[in-house]
Amino acid sequence: MRKHALLSVIVAAGSLVAAAPLAHAGKNKTPKNFVPPLVFQAAGPTPESIQSAVNEFRAALGEPNNASNPGPLATGRREINWDGGGGVDATTDPVTPFNVFLNTRGGQFTTPGTGLSQAPPSGGPQGGLAGLFNNQSYGTTFSAFSPLRVFTPVDSNITDAFFFVPGTDGAEPATVTGFGVIFSDVDQPDGSGPGKKKGNRKASTLIQYFGADGGLLFSSLVPASPGDGNLSFFGAVFDDADIASVRITTGDVALGPDDGGPKRDIVVMDDFIYGEPQALP
Repeated sequence: MRKHALLSVIVAAGSLVAAAPLAHAGKNKTPKNFVPPLVFQAAGPTPESIQSAVNEFRAALGEPNNASNPGPLATGRREINWDGGGGVDATTDPVTPFNVFLNTRGGQFTTPGTGLSQAPPSGGPQGGLAGLFNNQSYGTTFSAFSPLRVFTPVDSNITDAFFFVPGTDGAEPATVTGFGVIFSDVDQPDGSGPGKKKGNRKASTLIQYFGADGGLLFSSLVPASPGDGNLSFFGAVFDDADIASVRITTGDVALGPDDGGPKRDIVVMDDFIYGEPQALP
């Protein structure tokens, strides 16, 4: 049996957080025989400070990086870095569902907000995040793990991920063994802020993993690294391909011209890394 290196504090956090319902969510009950996933996490000021945890997560998912090859494939993983093959600095219009990687990587992403957008923190033809949200401070608040663009919901801080067999254009739903995300500017691990009483704290940045029946499998807070542009990583790997969807809560407020000031936590995402999508039986 694989040894699960899971910190007790993460188990506690995962057991106490209630899931916000997805469109297909069912009962959020953890089976009595549930085996917690293997967790990988890191936080720091530079890409190098989290790189080893990211590499270990990739190794746990398996080689190779299957890129845009049609599936399902027996081994390996998929990755999305939002950079258009490298060097692309255009800001994309927000859209939901975000199906850019549905056929090639088997990932579909949605938000209850206006849509999801790829953008550099600043610059580019449309001014990046700073221009998209009319907030020039975003040019220094956020940084990219893999230059040049990051990924963010617009008019919401919620992103939902769903999986399909690559090459089927969303016709064959799938599950994955693991899913991980790199974040920029997670300042508050517990989301403590104005008007929140001690002992009644809400998570700032959170990942929730759901099974094919919509039930909550596992959830955890994301480690913080206070300071503009700092990076965080969180990923979880199960023994089997149990994950049908993931909900990501980035910060405690959505990005915008006025995001609540320094006491609120605004967060964006970079690389998504997940196991090879396997067709549902």
